[in-house]
This record gives sequence, structure tokens and C-alpha cells, in this order.
Amino acid sequence: MPFGCKADAAGRVVDFDAVYADLIAPAIATAQMKPLRADEEMTGGIIHQPMYERLILCEYAVADLTTANANVFYELGLRHAVRRWSTVLLFAEGGSQLPFDVAPLRALPYRLTGQGTPDRVDESRALLASKLTAARAAKTDSPVFQLVEGFPNVSDIARLKTDSFRERADYSVRLKDRLAAARTTGVEAIRAVQNEIGPIENAESGVVVDLFLSYRGVKAWSDMIALVDAMAQPLAATIMVREQLGLALNRAGRGDEAERLLLRLIEERGPSSETYGILGRVYKERWDAAVTAGQAIVARGLLDKAIGAYVKGFEADWRDAYPGINAVTLMALKDPPDPRHITLVPVVRYAVERRLATGQPDYWDHGTLLELSAVGNDQAAAAAALSDALAHVREPFEPETTARNLRVIREARERRGEATPWLREIEDALAGAGRS
Repeated sequence: MPFGCKADAAGRVVDFDAVYADLIAPAIATAQMKPLRADEEMTGGIIHQPMYERLILCEYAVADLTTANANVFYELGLRHAVRRWSTVLLFAEGGSQLPFDVAPLRALPYRLTGQGTPDRVDESRALLASKLTAARAAKTDSPVFQLVEGFPNVSDIARLKTDSFRERADYSVRLKDRLAAARTTGVEAIRAVQNEIGPIENAESGVVVDLFLSYRGVKAWSDMIALVDAMAQPLAATIMVREQLGLALNRAGRGDEAERLLLRLIEERGPSSETYGILGRVYKERWDAAVTAGQAIVARGLLDKAIGAYVKGFEADWRDAYPGINAVTLMALKDPPDPRHITLVPVVRYAVERRLATGQPDYWDHGTLLELSAVGNDQAAAAAALSDALAHVREPFEPETTARNLRVIREARERRGEATPWLREIEDALAGAGRS
């Protein structure tokens, strides 16, 4: 299944993390089975040996066909080629029609709320649990085995590796639990977990990515950079890893390298909100340094460059409010302010409000509302947004980022003779959260 929030052909945004957490995983548990989600999909579709083993060796599999995701269909095809039975399909009603080749298959429909989360979950859970329980009867559900007479049953190899597969899966879960605990301790604890993993190039992709983002969580930029060098080449080449490497390079003071990497990624893969958002950050830090150094002319050029990158990121996907709020903030800092920010503010606000409406907001959603309140000079709204933002902090760099953005807003106003002491109080609160 996909991960995160994805739009279907009808334009609905489906929260697949909620579908898994609220519908699929509880149904699997009800059927007295153990849920195990394929984290590798988060790395851009790269499937390593453990992923193939999961598809081949798991006794039962659930595939969500909503949005006709290419990775899902590739994996379903592999599963049907090697497993005669025990694959259960489901999809969200009201979206696009299932592709022709899978339309005849008996897929379980489920309903969505207006926020893209599962509706009538008790009913859907019971139906899915019933289908999983019925799958134990070993009735052929693969169209390959149903339609191709004499097709060889290669899944017999499963018995040769089932024990090692289960051990690997359990090991993966244990490592992720260890990493979650290590992130609360510090970089040395995370390094200790890495030492347990052994050669990184041979490790499971999901574990490596979790390790990579754990280093990001404690701002260990040099460790992130070194880990990419140790990764298997297909994993290191994925979009997500390269984007986060750009972030780490910039934070480590290697902005020129970060810029080249991100521009090359845009040239190869096209524009994206995340890539342009990180590139905008590179230019914004250069602008901030130029302002501090008193290089007014250089600073103006870098400010325009940062705004341009953020605008392109927001235009690539307006649902991602991160580049949008950064564009708005920097436009408001210009002297005189860039009039485009008046048009962008309501669009950014709508984007973040739609995220909040899903019922699963994160720190950046509340941080965006906080910055919008600062841009609008609305002290009461900023205080409310601050409380929500502090309640959702996951990693220390999050409040630190917002504090820096508020600082540049305050300093720009002070240069224009506008005193906003309440902004400094919010900055201090955010900085304290980043240190804790």
C-alpha cells in the first residue's frame, strides 16, 4: 500500500497511514495474525532482498489498490506469481475504477470520511478480518494459478526460508524500537545501534532509512552524510535519501555541495515541493549570512533567489505548505514587501487547514499557522498556534527552524521601526523547546 497522504484519480486525498493504523492492522490482529508493513516503499520504490522475501514468504498479504499505485501493482504481480492463495485485496470506494487486469478480482471496498480516513471502521475491520480468516482455507485467489493451467508452484521454496525470514522481520522491529529509544538519548546511542546492524550496504532498507532519519532527529549531520556513503547504491540514489542528504550538507556548512545536488535532482526528476523547499533553505541561509555581514546588495539578490525556489516548490504541490509559508515569509520581509504574498497567504492557509482537517497534524502544520500569524502581526493567534506547535515537537530542529524564521521577521520589522517584542518571547519559547 502507499504511505502518507496521496490523491486518487478523483482528487480525493487518502490518508494511507490512517487506513493502515485504523483499519488494516487491527483487522490483522483480530484474525490472530501479526501485521508487518513494507517500510521500503518510503524510499522511493526500491525493493531489496528483504522486501522480496516479505512478498514471497509472508503466509498472508493485504494489498490496498486505491490510487492504482504502480509499486503496489508490481508487488501484487510478484505475489500472485509465487503464491497460489492467501492474498487479500481492498480499495477505497468512490475513486478511480480498478485497472482491467484486476477488476475481476474480489477486492473488499471500504469507505472514506471527508478527511480521507477510514469510515465505518468497525464494519470494515470485521469484513477484512473475516477475509483473512477465510484465506486459511487455502482457496486459490491468484489469477495466474486460476487461469494458467499447470503453472509451477514455486512458493514451495517458502518453507526453506520461513524461519530466517521471521527472524529477520522480528529483528527489524526490535531495531526500530531501539532507534526510537536512542533518539531520546543522543547521537552516541544511535551510533551504538548502527554498530549492531553491521555492514550498512547489506542491511534492510527500512532499518537504514530509520537510522538515517534518527541521525537527522539529533542534528548529527556528519553522521547522515557518512551513512549515505555506506548505503547500497540503489538506496542512496532514491529521491528521499538525496533530498535529505542535501539538507544535511547544508546544515553541515557545505551549502555549495547541497545546491549542486538539489539542482541535479531537479534536472533529473523534475520539480518537487520537498526538493525546492530544501534548495530555498540553502539560499535563505546565504541571504541571512549576507544580511549579518552588511552586504545589502548581495542580500537582495539572494532573497529573490530564495523566494523563487520556495515559490517553485509550492507551485509543484500546493498541498505542501512548507515552501508556501517560507515564500510568504520572505516576501513580507522585502522592502517594500513583495505584493504576491497577499495572494499566497490564503492559499497557504487553506493548504495547512486541509492538513489539520485530516485529524493527524504534525509540528509543521502548527508551525505554519504560527508563522502566518506572525506575518499577519496577530499576537493572539500566534500564542494559540505556539501552544499547539510545542505540543507536537518531535525533533529539536523543528522549533529551532521556526524560531529562526520568526527572528528574521522581527529583525526586518525592527529595521523598519516596527517594534514587536512579543515575537521575541515566542522565539525564546521555541528555542527552549529545541534545546530540551
